[in-house]
Parts: sequence; structure tokens; C-alpha cells
Amino acid sequence: MKKPTDIGPNRTGIGTSPIDSKRLVEASEELTPFEGVDGEELESERVEWASAAEPVGTMPPPATLKGAAKTAVQLIKGNKPTIFLDKLGERLAFERTGTRLYEALLIKLQAGTPHAGAPTRDDLEQIRDEELRHFAIVRSAIERLGADPTAMTPCADVNGVLAMGLVQVLSDPRTTLTQCLEAMLVAELADNDGWTMLVDLADGLGFDDLTREFRVALQEEETHLARVREWITTAVEGQAGIAPTPPRPEARP
Repeated sequence: MKKPTDIGPNRTGIGTSPIDSKRLVEASEELTPFEGVDGEELESERVEWASAAEPVGTMPPPATLKGAAKTAVQLIKGNKPTIFLDKLGERLAFERTGTRLYEALLIKLQAGTPHAGAPTRDDLEQIRDEELRHFAIVRSAIERLGADPTAMTPCADVNGVLAMGLVQVLSDPRTTLTQCLEAMLVAELADNDGWTMLVDLADGLGFDDLTREFRVALQEEETHLARVREWITTAVEGQAGIAPTPPRPEARP
């Protein structure tokens, strides 16, 4: 079976056909796709559309009387609790997706030929289970604040679009375990920053119990990130035939 790094019938570069590439360059110099429209006009039009467009979505009202009371208290303090709830909705959506991504990664592990130092099934199942537990933590936090965890907040909506590329990489039967681990690195980087933001918001708004719970989740996410980084480094260096780099101290589980 071919591997992505094997030499094959890849003809995407113009260097494979000097004659045709010369004709292509000549044609591009002769033709002007947007004749009569310059970059400044296009930019001005885009700015106008962006200025007049409605937002992706809005925040739903509190789902309970307790939620309305909590919102009122924060408003009296001069805070805007809807920001916190929007980011909670975003994290809820991402943790749900993260759980599914690790489920897909388990399929890649089973279908592929794992390299030395690759994650084991137990490794991936542990992270998947922690992602699912993080989902439950966020859902509980939203409910305790009197909001509706089934509501799609604006940030959750945008985050779902962002994650579509990750889902496509993990679900594509042609991608390798290493390529999928690189996609998971993108997910874990975003996840770490997302949890850091939640910790800061919960702490700043005075939700001490949530702050403690979120810090535990953040520590677990930091471990996820370190382990994915180590797995990728080991895989790529092994495939290149060079000596593996010693793992960083923080990358050890």
C-alpha cells in the first residue's frame, strides 16, 4: 500500500511539464480576470458588506428565574455575563466535537500500522473520556448559571464551522494516523486557549467553584497537548529515519 511520502503520479506542480507551464504563464499575463475592478474597490465593497451584516447569532434569554437573577446581579456589578455564557457554549460544542475526533482517531489507529512511540488505544481512550468529562463539566456549569445548554450560542456556531476541517481530516479514509495527529494538535491548541479563557472569566466574575473545576480541566488539556506533540515528533522523525528527540519533561503523562 502506498504511503503519502512515496513518490507517485503527482502532477500538481508546473515543473512536471515545462512546455505547458510556459503556455500557462503566458496566458495568465495576457488575461485579466477582473478587468476594470481594482483591489481597492473590492476591499471597499467587502468593508461595506461586513459593516452592514447582521451577527452570526445572538444570545438566548436566561432559561430559568434563577438564571435571570444571576444575570441581573452581574449586570449590577457592571459585568456582561452573556460573554461568559457565549464562551461556555463555545467550549461545550468544542468538547463534544473533541470527543468525536478522538473516536475517529481510534479508527485510524486500528486501521494503520502504528510506529514506535505511537499512542496506544488506552492512551486515546483516556483522552477521549476526559474530553467527554469536560463536556459534562461545561454543561453542568451552564445549567447552574440558569442557562440552556442546548442553545447554540454565536461563538459555538462559529466554532462549529472552524472544526469542520478537523472533522473532514479525521473522517477521510485516505489520511494517515500521523496526519490526523497533526489535526488533533490544532484542536488541542485551541482547546488549551479556550479553557484558559474560561478560567480567567470564571475567576474574574467571582465564580470560585467553576474556577476550580475549570483549572482541573485545563491541566488535563495541557497534558493532552503535550502528549499529541510528542506522538507527532516521534512519528515524523521515525519516518524520516533520524534519531528521536528526547521527550520534553512536560510531555510525559
